[in-house]
Amino acid sequence: MLKLAIDFGTAVTKIYKIGSGIVLSEPTCVTVQKDTGEIRAFGAEAKRLLGKTAEVTDVVFPVYEGEIVDERCAGALLEYFLRKVVRRTFSVEALFCVPCACSIGLREKYCRVARAAGLSRISFAETPYLAVLGQDIPLSESNPVFAIDIGAGKTSCAAFSLDGIIAGLTMNVGGNNMDVHIIDHVAETFNLKIGSLTSEKLKNTVGSLIENDNQGTIVNGRDIATGKPRSVSVSSADILFPVRVYVDKIIEYAELVMKKLPAEVSAVMCKNGVYLAGGVTNIAGFADYVSERLQMEAHLGSDAQMAIVLGGGRAIGNPALLKRIAL
Repeated sequence: MLKLAIDFGTAVTKIYKIGSGIVLSEPTCVTVQKDTGEIRAFGAEAKRLLGKTAEVTDVVFPVYEGEIVDERCAGALLEYFLRKVVRRTFSVEALFCVPCACSIGLREKYCRVARAAGLSRISFAETPYLAVLGQDIPLSESNPVFAIDIGAGKTSCAAFSLDGIIAGLTMNVGGNNMDVHIIDHVAETFNLKIGSLTSEKLKNTVGSLIENDNQGTIVNGRDIATGKPRSVSVSSADILFPVRVYVDKIIEYAELVMKKLPAEVSAVMCKNGVYLAGGVTNIAGFADYVSERLQMEAHLGSDAQMAIVLGGGRAIGNPALLKRIAL
């Protein structure tokens, strides 16, 4: 039987196949014909059309802030992705990576979407566990760990051991919030309207939490006053505020989790530090900024963006471990 770990994320879907590693990483979006409801494009092809389609076509993201909001599109998209990586879905066991404290209602949605895509054997594990496993950090009953996973739509933060989650929460804050705020900030600062793809690229290329960082890039958009195309030079300092405001919010929630911990667990956290995962953590200076704010070492793996699905692969490949951490 084939075994897959699936991170069906707000922005990107990643799939890990036992024996092959990560076999897919594509945007979680489709294009839909408005009048007929027909799905015309999937994944990377669909995202390339964002902001460029005619009025008769919508670009749909079926997962929003970690929640499945369009089951029909989600099922069709997952089926498309599975066809790219496996031949027969009935011979597949799949582990879905879900946010901390994932509700029964959300798991039921995942089940319906999985069945629509042809999957019948599925299980669930929460992302803080997988963030640590994906960085090859051993888990035990006696050594609690603290992890923060920052996705595009949700951030999960938890302290846990193999015995379970000691304290944790999930918040509707992530990379997409930064993208939207960067769009507004560029409009206010430069009188320039940019799209979501440009904002995301700007965040990923020059986004920084380092004061006086002088990285810069040229951004193309539409002049708000004249309506004509225009280019401006944008530096890391120019978008520091819209990036930092959401990182500060994540740290604020992490501190709330830490305040709920027993004293002995807090002592272990102080020694072991915090483990970070998610594409946003690749922003320059991110780990150092979190370390300074939380007053503990912040660990950032070599592939933080793939840590969750890598951890899912490790879990689905180890039945005894999966039994301990599965919801």
